[in-house]
Amino acid sequence: MTSRNSFWERNSVTVAAVYDAGRYVSSAAVPETIHLHPTAPLAPRVLLPGDPGRALLLAQALLAQPKMFNHNRGLWGYTGEAADGRALTIQSTGMGGPSAAIVIAELAQLGATTLLRVGTCGALDGSLELGDLLIATEALAADGTSRALGAGERVAADPELVGSLIAAAGDGARQGPVVSTDLFYDGPEGAERAWLADGALAVEMEAATLLALAAKRGLRAGCVLIVTDVLFPARRRIDADALREAEHRLGVLALAGLS
Repeated sequence: MTSRNSFWERNSVTVAAVYDAGRYVSSAAVPETIHLHPTAPLAPRVLLPGDPGRALLLAQALLAQPKMFNHNRGLWGYTGEAADGRALTIQSTGMGGPSAAIVIAELAQLGATTLLRVGTCGALDGSLELGDLLIATEALAADGTSRALGAGERVAADPELVGSLIAAAGDGARQGPVVSTDLFYDGPEGAERAWLADGALAVEMEAATLLALAAKRGLRAGCVLIVTDVLFPARRRIDADALREAEHRLGVLALAGLS
């Protein structure tokens, strides 16, 4: 059996870990990936923050003795044993749909089966406050990547995963549709109010890509977000201390939903 702490040789194939019910069992050969260069086992369940710094923070908070899974291209990822005794990988995707699509596709090639985005969003709905957690039930596809992947106007999260997250959150999170866009700055005038009219509670950049690619590849996928910006009537942004506290709650909820 290959040690779970060993580095893997990279020739024509990558040596990847195989798990049974989330526990390390053995190694097996899988196709080599171009952008992710695994240096630790991959768990079948993966948390997907966009920010590499959040990947590190969540790894420190949720994993026992995390090992770096990937550092290539600055897309930090980590694998370790979570509090429920099962393996968990936390892998950053970078910003936007195109980067996320590459990471998700390569994780799928390496054997990931359940993917949960743990990111941030801007509130469109006036009832959301800074620091709130939002479970996405579906994403409006206002981005190019999800549409290129075959998404229609909306793409749904895995219903069982959504149900698990809602049950784990109790009254600690909201749930509803979000909208994914390609632009953080300089978007079309009036787009945010149009998305709100279409039912989106918040706007972000990667959920629709994740959900569309999951549907295409037969994966389970969902999304939980921190409200870091309130967009109406004037933009307000969360402060650093409140963001760290919300990131902790986000990680706890994400792991409970996966467990």
